[in-house]
Amino acid sequence: MADRIARVRVFRQEQPFRDGPYVCSGNRVALGFTSTVVAIEADDGSTGWGEMAPLGAFYSEAFPEGVLAGVVALAPSLVGCDARQPAATRRRLDMQMMGQPAVKSAIDMALWDLAARAADQPLVDYLGGRDGDAVPLYRSISQDEASRMADRARKYIAEGYRRLQIKVGGEPLEDVARVRAVTEAVPAGTVLLADANGGWTLEAARRFLLGIGEMPIAIEQPCLRYDDCARLRSHCRQPMILDESIVTLDDLLRASSDGTADGVTIKISRVGGIGPATLMRDVAVARGLMVTVEDTGGAEIDTAAMTHLSLSTPVANRQHVVDFHNWVTVGHADGMKPTEGGVLRLPDGPGLGILVRERDLGAPIATFGQR
Repeated sequence: MADRIARVRVFRQEQPFRDGPYVCSGNRVALGFTSTVVAIEADDGSTGWGEMAPLGAFYSEAFPEGVLAGVVALAPSLVGCDARQPAATRRRLDMQMMGQPAVKSAIDMALWDLAARAADQPLVDYLGGRDGDAVPLYRSISQDEASRMADRARKYIAEGYRRLQIKVGGEPLEDVARVRAVTEAVPAGTVLLADANGGWTLEAARRFLLGIGEMPIAIEQPCLRYDDCARLRSHCRQPMILDESIVTLDDLLRASSDGTADGVTIKISRVGGIGPATLMRDVAVARGLMVTVEDTGGAEIDTAAMTHLSLSTPVANRQHVVDFHNWVTVGHADGMKPTEGGVLRLPDGPGLGILVRERDLGAPIATFGQR
């Protein structure tokens, strides 16, 4: 049985996007993910895996080089810690380094994977139990000309997706055209979201809302500042989802108390890992909010973690998730089930349930301790 952490290894993997450059508001472009992968090994040989991949350097307060440096700085303090106590070990990390949730995310994920494996339970059960066996998927349509976005929407519908996130946040009338083009290109009943990634001013967001009228589409993070989103709420007939504004538990409680958000997106790396994400998810559910649990990027390790957290969310409050491992041309693990019918299902087995292909990660960047 796993007892103490004996060794920590840190890897780096470049993961190019399958469908070319990913563009969101402000002409921010990413060509792929740069992933930091952490392997935490117990003295019995069992291994927990975690992954963190920022979407470039522009999406959140994290960038690949900073995450890697932070993980390397924290990793030595893990050696000798109890392999079955992820929350206690996480408190140790918080004493070692103030803040930096993105740095701690992959470590925290690996700790929870290791503890669930030691208990011989899938992570979803270790976190309190599953609700259902599949999570609806959405696919994001990168910002482009309206006609090309409509073409991309048809492609994703043909691949089985039934929920689409339309990247907006540019000139409001052009964004209205983007939304209308995609809406006309997809079957009735397709769930649509217009995601500005905080790219609009308050005035631009109001003009966009006037342009779409009562179209049945959710609005995600229209303005970067929370106060602007709150002011926009009374002008918005559509459901409003907050993403970039939800960083801490206090942020979530404020959005709920103010009535600004109908739903929230909790990104594992933004809040600092599986432990903090689970706490925030449970509070959001208790406050009656719709919840999406996802992350900023990665491949199979991160997608598996998102799936476990999503399936431990009550179905009445559960939105959808994203299959990042299908976004990229390079992966690192077996065990994820095919994304058929527009849903994502859990891999089988304890912990995250996947089998990491270490050969695809290459040699570790750093190793601490020994097994």
